[in-house]
Amino acid sequence: MSNGMRRVDASVTVRVFLVAFASLLAIASPAFADDSPIGTWVKKGEAVKPQITLTIEAWGSGKAKLTYHLKEPPIVLTIVSMLDGNDAPVLVSGKPSGETMAIKLIDKRHSSTIVKMNGKPFGTSKGSFSEDFKTLIVENDFTESGGGNRAGKSTEIWIRK
Repeated sequence: MSNGMRRVDASVTVRVFLVAFASLLAIASPAFADDSPIGTWVKKGEAVKPQITLTIEAWGSGKAKLTYHLKEPPIVLTIVSMLDGNDAPVLVSGKPSGETMAIKLIDKRHSSTIVKMNGKPFGTSKGSFSEDFKTLIVENDFTESGGGNRAGKSTEIWIRK
């Protein structure tokens, strides 16, 4: 498989994980990281899936940034969202991927997201942080499969590092 194809597959694999997290980037400062989503998260492992970490940072009211690091193949995905339900591009190693996320912050601990590829919706996600911000649960519902992920519903658990 070519390096370019692995990047596309990794992007598809990671988008499932990206969806709900972006909208959960609260507007709290890093000093309050234990009371907000800001920090580093690790997806509870599955033997056949690549290791992924997520760093959540915020730098202003209503604006958030997510950075995903895939260990194998090594890929960095980034999304910057206004958390207002408008599409935001998903960048793979700094370049547009054709994927967007329309992320809406419901409250400090909950979000909803619509994921699109080339403008066509193909999935939704709902994210929920625990009250102590140590666990993140993401419920995905995708109409199409890709990158090793099946169409349908799935639940992910992420743990604060």
